Amino acid sequence: MPELPEVETVKRGLAPVMEGAQIVRVEQRRENLRFPFPENFVSRLENARIITLSRRAKYLLVELDSGDTLAMHLGMSGSFRIEVGENFSLPGQMHQDSGKKPAHDHVVFHLNTPHGDAKVIYNDPRRFGYMDLITTADLHIHPFFAKLGIEPTGNELSGEAIAQMFHGKATPLKSALLDQSLIAGLGNIYVCEALWRSRLSPTRKAGSITTKTGKSTKKADELASHIREIIAEAIKAGGSSLQDHRQTDGSLGYFQHRFDAYDREGEPCKRETCKVKIARISQSGRSTFYCPQCQR
Repeated sequence: MPELPEVETVKRGLAPVMEGAQIVRVEQRRENLRFPFPENFVSRLENARIITLSRRAKYLLVELDSGDTLAMHLGMSGSFRIEVGENFSLPGQMHQDSGKKPAHDHVVFHLNTPHGDAKVIYNDPRRFGYMDLITTADLHIHPFFAKLGIEPTGNELSGEAIAQMFHGKATPLKSALLDQSLIAGLGNIYVCEALWRSRLSPTRKAGSITTKTGKSTKKADELASHIREIIAEAIKAGGSSLQDHRQTDGSLGYFQHRFDAYDREGEPCKRETCKVKIARISQSGRSTFYCPQCQR
């Protein structure tokens, strides 16, 4: 499943062509994706103008001047491509992803943009993605968003914030980091990477990186810093692009070539002073990759 950096990369790729555009026509080619489309999906979108594109956790949010917001989740294999003119290109950036089969094009947004007419096409072979229209003023109380925690990309994620959230928790540290009600948008890949950089074991108790009174420690400060760094690096690299995910320009990202722990089972730890082999364990049904020597 695309993680936060992948979704942020997609958002940044779509924004230049979508923001300020008018939705002239919508082709809804199925009754449902993972869930049914909302009632009057097409009519509520057509003729609306897009005010802004944003992201919350792993959701793309398209705010419309109609008072609705289109919330979109990519699921396992969802992706977008942008077609502009006969050459399927937007000057300097976008081109058609020729590897995507038209049979999996489920929603087509026909836009009138400052650059001219364009199409934004949602393609999803597995159909695990979904879309919904939500009254913008009610976004914060909608079930998708009401219980989401803080974003891991800004200064709000600090050692102090982690200490407050994790104080007294006996749950494994990795599980706490994946709890979307605490930190929204963190996924398996980047948690493994952040724990490796922080030299923290994924199995240690979450509360062990706080003081007895719930104050921040050096370990909590370093963990917060490494999470923000890794997310920023992955966004800059275009995301991990594992399996199905591609950027909106159809190309693969390259952060996966820098993985220090994730998916490196049996390979030597990259720290020069270590070289113990990376291990894999299962936690809550997910694979965890870590160095048994470095991460304590």
